[in-house]
Amino acid sequence: MDEKDNYIEISGTVKSLIYQNEENGYTVIRFETENGEDISVVGCLPYACPGEHITVTGQYERHSVHGKQFKAEWAERTLPSGAEAIYEYLASRALKGVGPATATMIVSEFGADAFKVIENEPEKLTKIRGITRKKALEISEAFRKQAGIRRLLEFLGNYSVRPAIAIRLYRVYGSSALELLKENPYIIAGENIGASFAEADSLALNMGFDGDSPERVAAAVIYELRHNSRNGHAFIPVDKLIAATSQLIETNAESVEEALDVLSDSGELMRTCIADRDACYLSPLYEAETYTAARIKKMAAVNFRPKQDIEKLIAEIEAEQSVHYAELQRHSLRTATQRQIMVLTGGPGTGKTTTVRAIVSLYEKIGLKTFLTAPTGRAAKRMCELTGRETSTVHRLLEAGPPVSGEETVFRRNEDEPLECDAVILDESSMVDIFLMSALLRAMPEDCRLIMVGDADQLPSIGPGNVFLDVIRSGIVETIRLTEIFRQGSLSRIVANAHMINRGDYPDLKANSSDGDFFFLRRKDIAQAVETAAELCKSRLPLKMGIPSSDIQVLTPTRKGETGTKNLNAVLQKVLNPPLSTKKERRYGEIIFRVGDRVMQIRNNYDIIWTKPEKIDFSDDAEGSSVPVITMGSKPVHGTGVFNGDVGIITEIDNEGETITVLFDDRLAVYGFDMLSELEHAFAMTVHKSQGSEYRAVILMALEGSPQLMCRSVLYTAVTRARELLIIIGNEPIVYGMIDNHKVTRRYSGLRARLTE
Repeated sequence: MDEKDNYIEISGTVKSLIYQNEENGYTVIRFETENGEDISVVGCLPYACPGEHITVTGQYERHSVHGKQFKAEWAERTLPSGAEAIYEYLASRALKGVGPATATMIVSEFGADAFKVIENEPEKLTKIRGITRKKALEISEAFRKQAGIRRLLEFLGNYSVRPAIAIRLYRVYGSSALELLKENPYIIAGENIGASFAEADSLALNMGFDGDSPERVAAAVIYELRHNSRNGHAFIPVDKLIAATSQLIETNAESVEEALDVLSDSGELMRTCIADRDACYLSPLYEAETYTAARIKKMAAVNFRPKQDIEKLIAEIEAEQSVHYAELQRHSLRTATQRQIMVLTGGPGTGKTTTVRAIVSLYEKIGLKTFLTAPTGRAAKRMCELTGRETSTVHRLLEAGPPVSGEETVFRRNEDEPLECDAVILDESSMVDIFLMSALLRAMPEDCRLIMVGDADQLPSIGPGNVFLDVIRSGIVETIRLTEIFRQGSLSRIVANAHMINRGDYPDLKANSSDGDFFFLRRKDIAQAVETAAELCKSRLPLKMGIPSSDIQVLTPTRKGETGTKNLNAVLQKVLNPPLSTKKERRYGEIIFRVGDRVMQIRNNYDIIWTKPEKIDFSDDAEGSSVPVITMGSKPVHGTGVFNGDVGIITEIDNEGETITVLFDDRLAVYGFDMLSELEHAFAMTVHKSQGSEYRAVILMALEGSPQLMCRSVLYTAVTRARELLIIIGNEPIVYGMIDNHKVTRRYSGLRARLTE
């Protein structure tokens, strides 16, 4: 059944334009239907103008402020015809440089042929008083751009392809977009356009492309490589790639082999032998991996001879910080002064942070300018709090910008404009994928030192590669693994049980001491488990243990099911931030965003503008929740970019201006309603999303999930997110099963092999 069969169709004429976003085409219009009804229509309707005839397909919905409106999913559009309709279109200032007066003269001169003249014979416009040749060409260019997008919209609309795809296509390919699309419809599945392979494949087959056409096979190969890179693989063995592609589009292996040859010749992918494998890489991944390997090998060969008395400096730091370093920590400090690259790893409570603080102090004493960085905002903030030094995310350190080709993030800091520093300390290194590692190394000066810090037993990066483990296992970089659990940690059951879990031992889940920090609540019934989590967040922990709801993070292995993030967030929102007449809210699909909600950015957006307030205080609202009180100041600091994993609080919803404001730590970012797909609730989040963060209290749901998620590394990572309190809600056999499930999903990565070549 066609997707459009679920919607209704309405035809009519645009009466007036209320709002339009030129970047994404989101539009609000007043619309007169063919039976004379006056309605509001919202949707992706770029360059909609008064006078044009549109057939919209979609559904009615009720807006909390604007009332009943029609949400258009598709539109068939016709340019105005006839002198009167053309005048309305031009007079609406649809074209830059044309207003009501100029529109009157154009229509008077050319009548119903006005559009033909504007598009194909712009020099004739110079007959009109006030229109120079330059202005005539500008008017024609603006019209051709609109006409190009309209033709794309009309063409793609016939195949039920989303209108937003047309805008991205035109932005990337300009006036050539429609011609290129007809030659190869699979271009819409490119990273810079954003359609799925299924959408592109449906379009191509409906356009008449053969099931074994070269364009289809090549697109399927690229899709398989991209899909697997999102699952962590830097490359795919050629035999597996051929089999997967053949199965995906039901074609023969010979056709896939031919596509591989063509794509290799064009440079879109690289086929090479690595670790005795015939491997196939997307070219950007190949370049990132080979550069990272070459740079690390070069750094690993460099030794420094400190001019100062390092032992004396270590003694000074011990006195200043009132600590006594264990021998492995002292060895870490010596190594940090002698090696250009070093790895510092260890589990919770083993003194990594104390050692990093000491390395920073030591570098200061020997005159090295040091930058501290981490992959996520939460990890960077935590590192800043623990070291007392300024810390930034890797993206901010490298001054990230939007992708130009759609394939990779662009960083202003690189070989041509390197960082101005002598050393970089990278925390939570297990989270860094091969792209980010390559970018960081490219931005480091030739003689810059690198300290990679992290827990090698945590989950690997979400992105492709297995950088931290590959570097450690290669053996070419000096790696110091801290193993001693210090006294302040030895009394913590969180720390002790984390190490037990990591070894494969079962912690005593029955040992729930009233003064402890690790608790297990047995719940076999899933609905009861969810209710318990909500009760703990709402009342039990805030009232009995003095831990406010804002300091509690619910974690779960999965997004799906009753204990998945989707259901948990809906339940937790009801109890932690219920609707109030004084709280504004906005529905987006099935989700309701409300002032006071905890939300997470789920993709990198380099264009969102943020502002740093002068002061942020917190007070309790009528429900007892902590709400931010913001003072902007006279000269606020501005910047751009909010990144995947950033967590904040909704502070304002402006239904008239159609914006939502979110406070991310010390930055206020404003989202248009059309951008809400980039946010999701974060009262509960997956364990994977919590990497790099630490919370005062963690509630872990351990009841259901796929075998790939119900495993030891997920459990270990969740436990080590808790600073003061951990509560596991679940069933003992499931927790023990997670500990037993230590089957590590293999990632195809060539970094380790390249480092040891």
